[in-house]
Amino acid sequence: MIEMVKAIVLGIVQGITEWLPISSTGHMILVNELMPLTVLADAAANKEFVDMFMVVIQFGSILAVLLLYFHKLNPFSPRKNAYEKRSTIDLWLKVIVAVVPAGIIGVLFDDLIDAYFYNPITVAAMLIVYGVAFLVIESRHRRPSVTSFDKMSYKTALAIGAFQVLALIPGTSRSGATILGAVLLGCSRGIAAEFSFFLAIPVMFGASLLKLIKMKIAFSLATASVLLVGMIVAFIVSVFAIRFLMGYIRKHDFKAFGVYRIVLGVLVLAYFFLIK
Repeated sequence: MIEMVKAIVLGIVQGITEWLPISSTGHMILVNELMPLTVLADAAANKEFVDMFMVVIQFGSILAVLLLYFHKLNPFSPRKNAYEKRSTIDLWLKVIVAVVPAGIIGVLFDDLIDAYFYNPITVAAMLIVYGVAFLVIESRHRRPSVTSFDKMSYKTALAIGAFQVLALIPGTSRSGATILGAVLLGCSRGIAAEFSFFLAIPVMFGASLLKLIKMKIAFSLATASVLLVGMIVAFIVSVFAIRFLMGYIRKHDFKAFGVYRIVLGVLVLAYFFLIK
């Protein structure tokens, strides 16, 4: 039961932080550092399960996007006219183009990234670096040139995908990197956030599938139950987090998230250097 409670807490953290530009992986690593998930008695097997859990739990968050944006992402909706259906297909093609860079780099260097960057110090550093980046970029007050997906070129989509590669480093934030990149490339905050949501579908599904394929341990009732609970909680919380973010950015910029990242990064560094 204790491990189930931990899975619920991690699901809540995942659901909130996956869509806000504050790094879900970073928060998950930090929470697990303070409240380790221990489902299996064997230390090596447990570490492999936890590494898999941290990625596959994101599948719940993907389902939240599909639920909230099903009509927008469905090119076969009978409620859409021919032009709208073509626009939806065009949006999916832009998403596919944008996920290519992260897909290639992720497959080639997944093990190296896990080995060298999945640690609290890297997370803290990236939280601070991209927190500063948000403050700097949001201070420029540029009028966006891309205010709809029809106005987004394939070149812009690919460039946003290149920014997503940066998010392979824990603490960067996948949504944070893509939103920053999109805003820099002239997208409105709303378009930047939604495109970030849509990019998550193939990226997170692929990452989850890759982790499951690589996992050497067999699922038991305990491990399957913990993973399922985490995904369900992540799904429910993600629905509210996405709605909150889209409502928030209609009236505010991303500076508050930049400040949060910097403060959290400093606290993490203080904890691991001065306290632990």
